[in-house]
Amino acid sequence: MRAVVQRVTEASVQVDGQVAGQIGFGLLVLIAVEKDDGDRELDLMVRKTARLRIFADEQGRMNRSVKETGGAILAISQFTLAADMKKGYRPSFGDAERPERAKALYEQYCDDLEKLEQVPVQRGVFAADMKVTLVNDGPVTIWLDFPPQTEA
Repeated sequence: MRAVVQRVTEASVQVDGQVAGQIGFGLLVLIAVEKDDGDRELDLMVRKTARLRIFADEQGRMNRSVKETGGAILAISQFTLAADMKKGYRPSFGDAERPERAKALYEQYCDDLEKLEQVPVQRGVFAADMKVTLVNDGPVTIWLDFPPQTEA
């Protein structure tokens, strides 16, 4: 799984001109499910997202998580993060998971953030043409990458 996590003061996503999800301060997470991702990668991504210490504490240091600050998460499925650009100029999406399995893992990611980590989550619409608006705070943008663990 791969994700781009942005600390935001506000973010929203629209589909067909209608707001599908919207948050105030918190995290905008663009997330991609890759082939062979499973429970290990899902658990790592859920915990890391909820506990990532990128919000200021009383001394102004990045030392608090979205969970600790009472913020929310806007999670957007973003298969293009799985792009392979090693050859040529056109992205290859061969590492992206099949849509039906990717959707299930994306939904599980959002559900686990809410149920296990107690963080409110708003969602984009899987596989839709979405328009995302955000105010990046800082700016703070973090890349998370948990490649599938393969057995030898």
